[in-house]
Amino acid sequence: MHSDGAGEGWDVVRPARRTGAPVVDGVRMAGYRCPESGGLDMHVFPQPFLTVVLGLGGPPLSVERDQGNTGSVDRRAVGSLVAGPVPGPTRVRGASFACVELRLSPVAAYSVLDAAPVDLHTTVAGLEDLWGGHGGRLSERLAGAGTWPERFALVETFLAGRSERGPSVDAEVVACWSHIVARRGRVRVGALAAATGWSRKRLWSRFTAQLGLTPKRAAMLVRFHRAARRLAAGADAAQTALACGYVDQSHLHRDVRAFTGCTPSALARTVSSIDPDADTERTK
Repeated sequence: MHSDGAGEGWDVVRPARRTGAPVVDGVRMAGYRCPESGGLDMHVFPQPFLTVVLGLGGPPLSVERDQGNTGSVDRRAVGSLVAGPVPGPTRVRGASFACVELRLSPVAAYSVLDAAPVDLHTTVAGLEDLWGGHGGRLSERLAGAGTWPERFALVETFLAGRSERGPSVDAEVVACWSHIVARRGRVRVGALAAATGWSRKRLWSRFTAQLGLTPKRAAMLVRFHRAARRLAAGADAAQTALACGYVDQSHLHRDVRAFTGCTPSALARTVSSIDPDADTERTK
């Protein structure tokens, strides 16, 4: 998730690397706690991963989703949530909030989330809709844990168990996703299919069924995510278009508009990120 100025004063912690820990590939994790005087006010923007927010037992979050042409807003209170890669205009608010946040690659999400990937593509849902009682018990244990290392260990063990029992993504689909990420979205679907030995139609079908995105959409999303980060860091639209592989600035503008409904300049003003790789975080 991305925030409107919500990062100031936040306590952000990420787990230390531990040899032998039951970590699932494609999962990044961090702990967040906002100051008593602050609060959570975040816009959820498209990203090439699914975001899972595990609340630590405080007040519920208010999830507000714009219903598009109707002009209405759907509001829902949840203790924990999952947001798909392209969730649509969504705002999440809360007070005195603390959580463990997971960023799941589509490959990891396929094995640990109880839902068809395509159904999660545009979703922002309460986690109980996916994990039911198992998710509720995990949240209770997290709320009772006294330290961040204890919470991280609980989540890692939970995810490892689900991954072992869950379905596996085809090796060819994993290789294609990894290539899309490594190339920062600058790929051709025909070349991906040729590298797997599959037909373009078979790759399209298997990739979409297992990751919830078409290969083309996945490449667009990875490229957009890089562009959004550059815009948020202060790069202008022309520089960003050139660096991220867009044909021109108009091409960047079209993609940003398609994913967010706003212009690159408006996106840059809106987005600031609490990034689990930031140098200012503590590691525990």
